[in-house]
Amino acid sequence: MTEQLFREDSYLKECDAVVVTVDDNAIVLDRTVFYPMGGGQPADTGTIHWDGGSATVIDTRYGDGGAIRHIVAADAARPQAGGQVRASIDWDRRYRHMRMHTALHLLGSILKYGVTGGNISAEKSRLDFDMEDTIDKEEVGRALKTLVEENHLVSCRWITDEELEAQPDLVRTMSVQPPKGAGKVRLLEIEGVDLQPCGGTHLKSTGEVGQVRIGKVEKKGKRNRRVNIHLDD
Repeated sequence: MTEQLFREDSYLKECDAVVVTVDDNAIVLDRTVFYPMGGGQPADTGTIHWDGGSATVIDTRYGDGGAIRHIVAADAARPQAGGQVRASIDWDRRYRHMRMHTALHLLGSILKYGVTGGNISAEKSRLDFDMEDTIDKEEVGRALKTLVEENHLVSCRWITDEELEAQPDLVRTMSVQPPKGAGKVRLLEIEGVDLQPCGGTHLKSTGEVGQVRIGKVEKKGKRNRRVNIHLDD
């Protein structure tokens, strides 16, 4: 199992690690700051350095048994299993994902409907809501701006699978349920605003989201409205 350092500190940009295995174009480390694709959040990219070489990580995915696979190009150099490396993420890209992800939680706290889907990117992000209503973009945009400016604290904590089952209202997503079976589930809390299971990377406070605006609102079905957001910087 790869130790997931990003779970406890989303602001770590790099770490020292030991190579567990090298499988074709995938490098597995004993610990990592790289976030693997999941929950609508893209995988981290970056670089793995070692004495005498380096490789660009173009994708990060979960593997078997809790391993995290750092994918490199087919013709890239590889470190030796057991060797010491330094893993560094593309921080600017990750930080935009953190801003977007936190902003989507704020959006979901304003539009109190079930969430049927979502996607995060550095340029544009979205949530799909189970609703027939139209929304007032200006009103939602003002509410979103207010939550950012109020600079609410953002933190994570863990609860047991049993505690989550006893509080089903915490789960807003309709198509995907939080992963269970490990005995605990990670919650994201935006103080006074939002509390729900989430395994992604987030900011320390909503003020870090910065300039965010509501983009296109799309009708994707009788009971499906897609709301896009953009970062303006």
